[in-house]
Amino acid sequence: MKPVDFSLHQPDTVDAAVALLARHGEDAKVLAGGQSLVPLLNFRLARPEHVVDIGRLPGLGELRAQPGRLVLGAMVRQSRAEAAPAVAAHCPLLAAALPKIAHPPIRARGTVGGSLAHADPAAELPSVAVALDATFSAVSTRGRREIAARDFFRGYLTTALEPDELLTAISFPAAPPGTGAAFCEVSPRRGDFAVAGAAAQVTVADGVITDARICLSGVAAAPFRCFDSERVLRGTRADPASLARGGEALAGALDPPGDLHATAGYRRHVAGVLLRRAVAEAFRGAAGGARSAAVVGV
Repeated sequence: MKPVDFSLHQPDTVDAAVALLARHGEDAKVLAGGQSLVPLLNFRLARPEHVVDIGRLPGLGELRAQPGRLVLGAMVRQSRAEAAPAVAAHCPLLAAALPKIAHPPIRARGTVGGSLAHADPAAELPSVAVALDATFSAVSTRGRREIAARDFFRGYLTTALEPDELLTAISFPAAPPGTGAAFCEVSPRRGDFAVAGAAAQVTVADGVITDARICLSGVAAAPFRCFDSERVLRGTRADPASLARGGEALAGALDPPGDLHATAGYRRHVAGVLLRRAVAEAFRGAAGGARSAAVVGV
């Protein structure tokens, strides 16, 4: 298949890009790395009249550590973030999730901001952003605004971004010492979309979990934050009984969809297994007192 005809715009400044979005509104789509939009165009699932290529915009490819946070421009390539020492040092959960995204050629072109703005509930990065309470920076001709991750993802392929807004950066809080992280998922094939995934980051002091952040992917129309499980696991040593209680807390809150790839019951079971596995891996990484990330796949 080939896309329908559209007008391609390649602005050189952010101001020019948002002016185009303001002019064309819902008739325009933003092109970042192209790993999500181009397939939609080719299958004619997306039929915009205008495509705004932001690949030339200055400043959107910056990756920088700031006091207490890690800031990634929307155009930072996933492969660059995967290899960046600052990501491993300051954001172990992001470091754990990035290698799980598709295949190396996809990560070489795909962007962090593009994946987040696409908002596929089975993708890895949205669950990381929600788990860590990341902040999204958006700009339009009306000004700039900050959007909390918990408010950013509205549903399947739907975000809080307005048609005239451009995502410019994502800010992740830096992990404190004694933090470990793990990302676990189950997919039909290596690099395929996951049936379910679990992002977990825990901070440990004196062998006890003082903070737990857990979010699931692929089990709802948007990333599913496991607040009940987090509360159960705080103050524990991630022993089998505590992990079981965390899984039980999840089971009562989760109502996943069923489809051709998995029934609702299977997804619920797998989500509980992955949650326990991810928390256990993150706890083992944190117990050494340094930030660490684990990547686990099935």
